[in-house]
Amino acid sequence: MNIPEDLKYTNDHEWVRLEGSVATIGITDHAQSELGDIVYLDMEEDAGDVESGDSVGTIEAVKTVADMYAPVSGTVTEFNESLADSPDTVNSDPYGDGWILKMEVAEDALSDLMDAAAYKALIGA
Repeated sequence: MNIPEDLKYTNDHEWVRLEGSVATIGITDHAQSELGDIVYLDMEEDAGDVESGDSVGTIEAVKTVADMYAPVSGTVTEFNESLADSPDTVNSDPYGDGWILKMEVAEDALSDLMDAAAYKALIGA
């Protein structure tokens, strides 16, 4: 199970990478393996300002549909448009090309999220 040390994590299995005030967000390797083959992402294209915990779309896999939640409060600025044609990228590269959205966030936005060690404990890795 791949759990990069430089990311922050949520109980809902999203990861966050902060670069300046831009948070890149996706689902964890654990989440994609639990979902199975991802076939479609339906994101709220006009999400705008969201609060932590708000639904920003759904992730559809062969056997289930899961909500995607904003792990932090901020303004959604971009969705990974390449996932429209290749949603399986989330399965093959969840921490790289499989990122799902970007948000403009406050400086302290990640303070309530878990580090890699806490996330490993959560999933029993």
